[in-house]
Amino acid sequence: MARYVNYNADQAMLLPPSVRDELGESHLAVFVHEMVERLDLRKFEQEHSDAGRPGFPPQLLLKVWLYAYALGVTSSRRIEQRIHEDLGFRFLAGGWKPDHWTLNEFRRRHPKALNDVFTQVLEAARRLGMARLGSVAIDSTKVKANASADRSSSGQDLRRERARLRQRIRRWQKQCDRDGSEPAGGEAAAPAEWQQRLQQIPRQLEQLRKSGQKRSSRTDPESRYLRQRGGFCLGYTAELAVSGDHMIVGQRGHQQQLDHAGLEAMTETVERECGAPPDTVLADCGYYTMPALVALQRRGIEVLVPDSWAAREINGSIEPVTMNARQQHRHPGLQQLRERMRDPAVRARYARRKALVEPVFGVLKQQRNLRQFRCRGLQAVSTEWSLATTAFHLTRLFRSAHGL
Repeated sequence: MARYVNYNADQAMLLPPSVRDELGESHLAVFVHEMVERLDLRKFEQEHSDAGRPGFPPQLLLKVWLYAYALGVTSSRRIEQRIHEDLGFRFLAGGWKPDHWTLNEFRRRHPKALNDVFTQVLEAARRLGMARLGSVAIDSTKVKANASADRSSSGQDLRRERARLRQRIRRWQKQCDRDGSEPAGGEAAAPAEWQQRLQQIPRQLEQLRKSGQKRSSRTDPESRYLRQRGGFCLGYTAELAVSGDHMIVGQRGHQQQLDHAGLEAMTETVERECGAPPDTVLADCGYYTMPALVALQRRGIEVLVPDSWAAREINGSIEPVTMNARQQHRHPGLQQLRERMRDPAVRARYARRKALVEPVFGVLKQQRNLRQFRCRGLQAVSTEWSLATTAFHLTRLFRSAHGL
């Protein structure tokens, strides 16, 4: 006769009195809990209002968000579900069950404080001897926006929509005058949704003019059409600076289509986050601008950034090219840069760039589901990118602490 253990799904107690005992001290949720408890969260408290009913403590919501991004869960509705079902989320929530609106509101209201959390976690990693500033690789990737490329408008489309809307309002006024049901009052007397749309169109036209693009998304006007491998995407540019041990020492999100303006900006970001500039900066040819290279070299920072011709030489696409006298006069220092990039020792150091930064992008986009942002607007997207990079640090620290 077969023997089985006693089984009863309706028994009174399925778990120990403490969920932490069930998870164990080597669980990621326990590590996130202990790390957040050591952080200075006064910035969250300064931004919190005392009006209304008591809110959830910032450490509760911060732990839930960081643990979620560490697992690749970026949807607030999905997190709300996991808080009911997942022991790790239930432990971090302390038995409370914040809904998706509360979770989203926390992420929306605290962009500066969440970026400060990234800095504090990076500082903790540096105290442990990680994220040392030797060679730092800089690169960017395009992340899709939470918007449909089909729902976009050009300047001509917006002006045509405004004309049609005003024509509709005039017809509505004439009908009201004939019926005697409403007094004539111009556009101010039109239905509220028409007035709201008339107010939005000028702002969208101005944003479109400033962006320098031909079309603008109606669902996320701050997103941009960005060139990527295989065509264009409607999204944002996410940028990273990664140290030799694959730790993120600088991050930012922006709308720029090209990378050439990011070399100095990302180097300054690294210096601000770490308190010191890197020794060497590695970046691809998209970041090449001679003024930026000269400015960084004057500060004592070694810069290994080839121009497009030197990059093609490194890839073996073309043979080495020597500049003529006129070109050398127009681009002083470029020939010296190309000659330096032909040095085998320099090429060997430069070859580490992909090995440093590309795996981090792979983890964030493939494993952590950051191929598309959930939020809309540049500030919200930057906050989301900051949360994802902070969670990446926590998982690296967790693996290091447990020898994984």
